[in-house]
Formats: sequence, C-alpha cells, structure tokens
Amino acid sequence: MHGFWLEYGLFAAKLITFLAALLMALALLGILLSLRQRERESIEIEKINDKFDSMREALESELLSKDEIKALKKERKAEEKNKNKLLKKQLKENSEPPTRRIFVLRFNGDMQASEVDTLRESITAILCVAKSEDEVLVILDSVGGLVHNYGLGASQLNRFRQKNIPVVVCIDLVAASGGYLMAAVANKIIAAPFAVVGSIGVLAQIPNFHRFLKKHDIDIEQHTAGEYKTTLTLLGENTPKAREKFQQELQDTHLLFKQFVQQHRPQIDIEKLATGEHWYGTQAIDLKLVDELMTSDDYLLEQSKTADIFEVTYVIAETFTDKLSSILHGATGRLLQRFFGVSLR
Repeated sequence: MHGFWLEYGLFAAKLITFLAALLMALALLGILLSLRQRERESIEIEKINDKFDSMREALESELLSKDEIKALKKERKAEEKNKNKLLKKQLKENSEPPTRRIFVLRFNGDMQASEVDTLRESITAILCVAKSEDEVLVILDSVGGLVHNYGLGASQLNRFRQKNIPVVVCIDLVAASGGYLMAAVANKIIAAPFAVVGSIGVLAQIPNFHRFLKKHDIDIEQHTAGEYKTTLTLLGENTPKAREKFQQELQDTHLLFKQFVQQHRPQIDIEKLATGEHWYGTQAIDLKLVDELMTSDDYLLEQSKTADIFEVTYVIAETFTDKLSSILHGATGRLLQRFFGVSLR
C-alpha cells in the first residue's frame, strides 16, 4: 500500500510539472504570437514619381539612340540642378513653400467595407505628417454595402477635412450608394467618363419562413422587451405594424444619407438625385455629382509634374488562418446581408 501511494505521488508530481510546463509554453506562445502580429503590420510607401521615371527611362532606352539618351540625361541633370537651386533660394527667402505632396490611398469596397480597417490606419499615419498645403487622393471603387460600415469609412475620410487637408476622390469604375457616401466627403470628385456614380438610396430584404413552419406544425416563440425591439422577423409572422415601422427606419436612414451628401455637396439637387438611380460620369458631371472627367492615371501623371506623390498602404501580412477566416467571414457576411441586412444601395 505504501508503494502505491509513493508511485501515485510521483505520478501526480510529474503531471503537475507537465501541466505547469504546458501553461508556461502556452503563455510564451501567446507572447510570441502577439509580437508576431505587430511584426506583420507595416506601412508601405511607394513614390509614384519614381515609378513614372522608371517607365519613361525603360521606353527611352529602347526607342532612343545612345547619343540621344546621353543628351537627354545631361539636359535633365541641368534641370534638376536648377530646380534644387531655386528650392534652396525659396526656402532661404521663405517666399514659396517646398514642393507640395500628394498622398494616395486606394479603397476597394466590398459589402462589409472591410478595407476600412486598413484605411483608418493609413489615414492616421498620413495625419502624422501631412500639412494643409498637401493633398490626399483617394482612388475609390465600391458599389456600397452596410450602412454603419460605409458611414465609418466616410467619417475616416472626413478626418482630413477637419484638419484642412484637401481631399480628391477619383472614381475609375464605380462609387455607388455607400461608395458615393464616402466620395461626397471630398473637396473634389473626379470620375472616368463611364464610371458609375450615385445610387443615393437604401435597400433591405429579409426572407420569412413562417408559412413553411406553420404548414409543418412548428411553433416559434419570440419574447422581447420594448415595443420595437424587433420589427420584421425571419421565422415569426410579420404584421402590418412591423412592416410600417421597418419602412420608417429605412426612410430615416435614407434621410440621413441625403443630409450627409447635401452637407458636403450643397451644389446638387438632392431631392432630384436621391432616388436610388445611378448615372455614368458624363451624366454625373452635368448633375454636379462629380466635378471633372478624368481617370486617376491621367490625374496622377499630370500632378507628378509639380508634386511629390506617395502611395500609402497599411499592410497586414495574412497567415493561412487569417485567409481561411477571411473567406468564412466574407461568405457569412454576404449570406447575412442577403437575408437580413440594410444597405446603402
């Protein structure tokens, strides 16, 4: 009997030691994962001027003779030297500000406006260095989606306006509904001729399985506190009163949408345009939904002559688990939106 308890005690001591070691290993793993997460987050900056210079030099090397390339390099070297002299003189005399900067952001919107998470970090980074003489260019592509998500996206862009930093939005493909809500914040909106713009409206849809359940003698109980804690339901019987309340909530959301756009673009006839319709760029400019017809490529190329252009991207390197989670989250989000969501459309 004494031997049994001795062996049991040794086994218990080993087990406790093993569990303690396991807990310490898990704690260490948690710390390493936390540090790894911070390492996976970074700001990437690309100078667009350098990109254009590289493209031009690559073509010139193929198209021009050696003597022509040599003469061209000599000419540009002289221009750069004169430019630097002028800049030094301006800085010394404080007569002119240095070359202005344009910070480029890209936003590709899905139903959940999921890029808002990285957009907000990029905006915070830019606000740390940007000045009122700088400019922010947002190349935006979105058909809209969930109200609160795109509302947050618009609020993020509005942070620049609050700091008196000019914002230009370029629409190459589409900025509809929630996408246009974000675009409306800009001081200036530029669109490609066939870009889709507008769709100032609200959409909601929800399936109802009440008759199916009733046919199969399945009862559903739902209890709430508060008259309008819920309106339309998925499984219960929807009443005219619930439908009326739900429609009123849509109207309230639409009113907020219209007020927001009108506040930032007072030049448009909001009642005429807030019908949920969309227009192409060539039509949108006449309706004052946009200010100029041009692609983002042409705008960047033109501005590169007088400004230093930096594209800023906040990057989070995805692991396999992140990618799997993103796929599942996206599929679930689309399913929920399809069945239950209220979106700007």
